[in-house]
Amino acid sequence: MTDKKDQTADHIDSFLHRLDVEKQYSPHTLRSYSSDLLAFEDYLKSRKKKITDANIRDIRSFLAKLRTSGLARTTISRKVSAVRSLYKFLQESGYIEKNPMVSMHSLRKEDKLPKFFTLNEIETLLAVFGDKDWKQLRDKAMIEVMYGGGLRISELVGLDDGDFDPGSSVVVVGGKGKKERMVPVGSHAVKAVKAYIERRDNEQKRAEDETALFVNARNGSRLTSRSVRRILRNSLLKAGLDPAKSPHDLRHSFATHMLQNGADLRTVQELLGHEHLSTTQIYTHLTTQNLKDIYDKAHPRA
Repeated sequence: MTDKKDQTADHIDSFLHRLDVEKQYSPHTLRSYSSDLLAFEDYLKSRKKKITDANIRDIRSFLAKLRTSGLARTTISRKVSAVRSLYKFLQESGYIEKNPMVSMHSLRKEDKLPKFFTLNEIETLLAVFGDKDWKQLRDKAMIEVMYGGGLRISELVGLDDGDFDPGSSVVVVGGKGKKERMVPVGSHAVKAVKAYIERRDNEQKRAEDETALFVNARNGSRLTSRSVRRILRNSLLKAGLDPAKSPHDLRHSFATHMLQNGADLRTVQELLGHEHLSTTQIYTHLTTQNLKDIYDKAHPRA
């Protein structure tokens, strides 16, 4: 008979395996859920409990500890979501009869609008890239593609040469849940990527059998998300813009500018690869706020 620790670990492993194989969660989400559930396991061990024995009081006590830990509300919400999903799995799999999370309400999310670049800021940022070498062309092409197509940073670094079709001005993107989608990127992005590829192939030897579109200068292998963040931060500093803005803010900017210029919400949802329309609707709040700001400045009786 297995001990409590082994039994709990087996339940968590089975749950994560299901998320990976059946639900096709991203590696990042799987790592986050694994970390969250191990923290929950450790907490229950301190109360001499295992997952299948825990009740709503144990879970509320865990939540209270999270609330006093200084974690962001979004982080706490993710941890609660991981525990909720685990108990749903345990009940469906017959490991427990009653789900202790049934009476636990979801945390209310903070009304926090995403940051985005203005069009002038985008143009200022792109102006810092020259054409002295292939790396400068690469950096400009990355910004153009992220902003031009609304790509996540993981989608950008995951692009292969074969995913880019200059003839149709689209890229094939592998999004969340390993779902592919076709994304138009626009003429400026196409021009920038073509210029980069030509110089890259002439000036940079790529790693053997490397298929990545964006590669590093050290050994010609696939560029990492960390490198993209560093490149953007340095470019923002050079442009005199806020270096705290992230690659994901370029994605926010894409969605915001599309809606401000007349795109419908369903189209933006499809371009972003959002599964639910509610995820995309935050941008309508943002554009509404933008309209309010303009009204307040322009109307004499605002």
